[in-house]
Amino acid sequence: MSRLRIRHVTGFSYAGEAVASYNEARMLPAHVEAQFVLSSHLRIEPVAASHEYVDYWGTRVSSFEVLLPHRQLSLTATSLVEVRPQQHPAEHLDWSELGAVAGRSAEFVEHLEQTPLTAPPEDLVDAAREAAAGATTPCAAALAICENVGGAVAYLPGVTNVKTTAAESWQKRAGVCQDIAHITIGALRSMGIPARYVSGYLHPKPSAELRETVTGESHAWVEFFCGTWHGYDPTNLIPIGERHVIVGQGRDYRDVPPLRGVYAGSSNSKLFVTVEITREA
Repeated sequence: MSRLRIRHVTGFSYAGEAVASYNEARMLPAHVEAQFVLSSHLRIEPVAASHEYVDYWGTRVSSFEVLLPHRQLSLTATSLVEVRPQQHPAEHLDWSELGAVAGRSAEFVEHLEQTPLTAPPEDLVDAAREAAAGATTPCAAALAICENVGGAVAYLPGVTNVKTTAAESWQKRAGVCQDIAHITIGALRSMGIPARYVSGYLHPKPSAELRETVTGESHAWVEFFCGTWHGYDPTNLIPIGERHVIVGQGRDYRDVPPLRGVYAGSSNSKLFVTVEITREA
């Protein structure tokens, strides 16, 4: 078990004044299996009343509006989370059994359909088919696809943006965790394996001392279904473990952006983001 304290600061600075803004934040960790949220709080500046709810995908959402003129919108999410090892039972579903299970529940069907961000080009489908060729089960095939994509795509900030599609980043063979997750999801779905996008945090230093604060960042990885949901981080080529903290899950990035909204006033804005993670236990 690990206990992680996360401080995530994000928001917008405006060139002039924003006279009003309407926003949704998805920055607080989820209450899910193997993850226990001990405390979590979101501070909004300027001060604004917020409405908290859990969306269709199970993500905690803070909806709020700022109706006074402001030059900066700042959100600070502070959380303390216990993450426990998760053991997956051995899976024995074959391809026909997986197809039968995945086809009779909306939970799986919605994660089989491609989206504009995950739709794979033909050569990615071919690569997925080739990676899975030697696998005897859907679980083994899914893991092979994740490892194949993660090994083929370089982590390279600055070459993509939040609107970049899997096809575009696959063509470049480069991108950030969001792109690598989209490519992997597209490849998995093309093989009939339900897959979903996961947003959260990753402690970047496995050897961190207790009470050591390190610079982190928001992170993205995938979960695939082959009898149960399995998590894998294709960016780092590692299974999901005690350094990963889940915030939300969805079909792609558009279902779980940390901060989304609209504003009136100044025509220019600049996003700022900092994440600090401290290992408490």
